Amino acid sequence: MTEETQTQTLPTSEILRQVRRIEIITGRLVAETFAGEYLSVFKGHGIEFNEVREYSAGDDVRSIDWNVTARLGKPFIKRYAEERELTLMLACDISGSQRFGSRGKFKSEAAAELSALFAFAALTNNDKVGLTLFSDGVELHIPPRKGKTHALRLIRELLAHKPKSKGTNLSACLDTLNRVFRKRGILVFISDFLAEGYERPFAIAAKRHDLIPVVLEDPLEEKIPAIAALLEAKDAETGRTRVYDLSSKNFHDSLSAAREKRKKFTKKLFNSLGLEAITVRGDRPVADPVVNFFRARSRRFKR
Repeated sequence: MTEETQTQTLPTSEILRQVRRIEIITGRLVAETFAGEYLSVFKGHGIEFNEVREYSAGDDVRSIDWNVTARLGKPFIKRYAEERELTLMLACDISGSQRFGSRGKFKSEAAAELSALFAFAALTNNDKVGLTLFSDGVELHIPPRKGKTHALRLIRELLAHKPKSKGTNLSACLDTLNRVFRKRGILVFISDFLAEGYERPFAIAAKRHDLIPVVLEDPLEEKIPAIAALLEAKDAETGRTRVYDLSSKNFHDSLSAAREKRKKFTKKLFNSLGLEAITVRGDRPVADPVVNFFRARSRRFKR
């Protein structure tokens, strides 16, 4: 159940103020913690020639550069370095359910902060970053580029973009990304996953990229208080209005069953593809589950 929040186009000065606030907050987190965690778990996908150096006892003879060796009269070996440059694509759900928040931040605000964390971490590590905003279709696609100006543009678009539709279609976004984002990279997919029928394109994306699902949640969606009251709620995506009896056991049982069904579905899907999701709630610090995720991933890589 979601409740629609009316949105207005923010003035440019307010958007710039929010961009600056997010830049300060996330920039500090990236500098102190996140950039190192990002670097430790996202490796390059190949090697490139770096230099030659004189052969030393114990070096692999297969690395000898015979042309240089013949020219200089003593053995030299080739040295290679990992290709560090990566491409990070942020895919953000901007459907009607994102304009909801019972405490703390709206889901859309949490998504903006999350995206800024990843964008500035990519910037710090000289990686490219792009952005795709989607509802029931792709509404905006910004190809990956480097640079601080570009990263700030992505955050500005996240805050300023006014969705054309309230619906959700994860498949439409994934199909588009599977066409245009073909070279292996990192795909951070941010949504509340209140949708169905996206398993196949999701699996294709997971096979092609390092896919990280980020699940946005709100505490009111987890538990609605059982009190003697009626709640009139408007679905943010369909526009339908219904009245709920908050004292009804049937209401709470059906809500709990639907929530558990959705959680089991996403967990089964993620597990089948070998993915670990990051779960973020608007009433808690956005960065904490992201940092915890990467620290746990880093420990596994070191084993």
